[in-house]
Amino acid sequence: MMLDYEFTEIGTELEYCVIWMHGLGADGHDFEPIVPELNLPESPGIRFIFPHAHMQPVTINGGFVMRAWYDIIAPDLTARQDHEGIVKSADAVYEIIHEQMEGGFPTNKIILAGFSQGGAMALHIGLRSEDNFAGILALSTYLPLADEVSVPPAAQKNEIPIFMTHGLYDPVIPINAGQISKQRLTELGYQVSWKDYPMEHSVCAEEIVDISKWIKQVTASN
Repeated sequence: MMLDYEFTEIGTELEYCVIWMHGLGADGHDFEPIVPELNLPESPGIRFIFPHAHMQPVTINGGFVMRAWYDIIAPDLTARQDHEGIVKSADAVYEIIHEQMEGGFPTNKIILAGFSQGGAMALHIGLRSEDNFAGILALSTYLPLADEVSVPPAAQKNEIPIFMTHGLYDPVIPINAGQISKQRLTELGYQVSWKDYPMEHSVCAEEIVDISKWIKQVTASN
């Protein structure tokens, strides 16, 4: 079953699609309010899609059932990772990607975005596909299943812009987890932009300004 999702659009001549995945325990409504705050122009037109992850028990939260892209088994996010859950959610998101492709958005006009666990999904999907996505926006997150990341042709040609952001005081996903992931991607040949902010596990006003600038750059260069 395809994931349910919310969507909103900027402009009438739609050229780009942003698929933005929420964090653990949130839902697709979580980042809807950020769209007007981005102050993006009417052109090029952009469709923002905010999927709802499936409900499932999360081990680290005592088995409580919540929206999650995959199970978190231990405090160390890189230990005992839920490979099956990550792959299953990636397949579900790909159904949305294919729907948008059939609706007129080629993958080089699709940006994958996400916060926390949703950002991990954006990296996982974008870096394991032969499709040349327009870009990857990864907020307060890390690279899951890092040892399995290969370098598709698009990365070899430096054709996938990646923007990673993180809070300096993040108690949920420590900043060093994001920095290690950024270093791993750089070693593999990806072009990664990085910004950190004096915040915890959240989004701040300065970061929203930087996200807006990055989206404008990506949509202007494609």
